[in-house]
Amino acid sequence: MSAPLKKAVYTPLAALPLGGKFFNQAITANGMVYCSGQVAMTADGKIIEGDVKAHTRQILDNLSAVLEAAGTSMENVVKCNIYIADVKDFAAVNEVYGQYFGDVKPART
Repeated sequence: MSAPLKKAVYTPLAALPLGGKFFNQAITANGMVYCSGQVAMTADGKIIEGDVKAHTRQILDNLSAVLEAAGTSMENVVKCNIYIADVKDFAAVNEVYGQYFGDVKPART
């Protein structure tokens, strides 16, 4: 059995991974896209100003750009992990999150 064909995904429209050259924005393999984590950073590497909603928007905009570079979209996301520093921000993050996915939301942690 041959190893899965995998390909790095890169777009200048999203922030680079914090680990630099040791990480990719995403990897495609066997028809699936595996995205790296995102932070509230612009494509030019600047952390954005604003509240948790603004940060969530930037993160999801980055994710959307990476998915588009991989040939897919937010509509096809099946699993999503979200890490927040303060549980008090859950409702605000959830409000923005709901605007980025279609009628069938991904499974989520």
